[in-house]
Formats: sequence, C-alpha cells, structure tokens
Amino acid sequence: MSFTGTQEKQLREEEGTELIRPKSSHHLLAIKVENKFGVLSRVAGLFSRRGFNIVSLAVAPTEDERFSRISIVVDAESAPLEQVVSQLNKLINVVEIKQLHPDDAIEAELLLATLKVDKSSLVGIEKTVTKYKAHILEKNDSLITISCAGTPTKLDELENLLQSYEIVALHRTGQIALPKLEFLAK
Repeated sequence: MSFTGTQEKQLREEEGTELIRPKSSHHLLAIKVENKFGVLSRVAGLFSRRGFNIVSLAVAPTEDERFSRISIVVDAESAPLEQVVSQLNKLINVVEIKQLHPDDAIEAELLLATLKVDKSSLVGIEKTVTKYKAHILEKNDSLITISCAGTPTKLDELENLLQSYEIVALHRTGQIALPKLEFLAK
C-alpha cells in the first residue's frame, strides 16, 4: 500500500502515531556477506520464514569487491537477538555478523523529499533546509526537491517538520552504520 505525504499524515493523525524509526527495541546488525548472486534474497527469505520483522535494510559492496555489507534493523520483539544471529550464521555466504549498539556506532541515513511550494511556503522550506544542513536538488515555481543526510533522529525531526507542508513524495534509504573508530581497533 502506498500513501502520499498528505494521506500518510492524515493516517498518523487518525491513529495518533508518530514516525516509527529504529529505537532501543530494535537490533542494528552489520552483516558482511559474500558478494554473490542471491545472497540478499536468502537473508531476506530467512527473516520472512522466521517471522522476523525488518524495520530497515540497506546493502552495498564493501571496500573489498568480494564482499557486501548488509545493514539491517530488526524488531527485537519479533526476533530475539540470539535467534537472529543463530539463523544468520547458518547461511553459507555470511562471513561476519556484528551487533552495533547506537552508542558504539556512526549511523546515517538519507532522506529525499519533493514538496509543493508557493511564495509563502518557500521561505519556510528554505529556512528548514538551512537549519538541517539539507540541500535543494531541484526547484521550480510549484515544486522543490530536497535531500538531507544524517542520523535517523535528525531525519525523524526533519520529516516531522516537513509534514506541515504538502509532501508530493518522500523516501528514506534506511539506516546504515559502522562501528566508531575506537571499536574498530578491538
């Protein structure tokens, strides 16, 4: 099911909900896998078969082209960490699994949003862009597309502010993370 920004905002108001983003009831895992055909499908299939809820999933090749890194945020209530790790370790292409605690990791995400604008809303949007160190990618008389990279918390705040404008489209990449430098030496 797909919602426009306005429909999503109305749905949240009806349900009395805020944005749902990774929090303490979630596990953030960095999984190093062989960069081979079908590996992501097997990992996602494992989560599906076990009924584990994926909150966020991002995958890309690493500095070594033989491997990819999957950053996955899993709902802790649907999947105890030990069970998730045990099931992942059974997959032949999984090389390494690390749980990243938010205090021990650098987290980032990207947000893209296209908003309807008029002369009165443009000033407010431009102030928000400056405040959040976002970037205007495109702009015409009726629409503006912005991008912002940052922590999930920063993007939650930005997204909540953007709800006061008419959102045409909004997309977030999902959370990625690496251990802080002090934890890499260990």
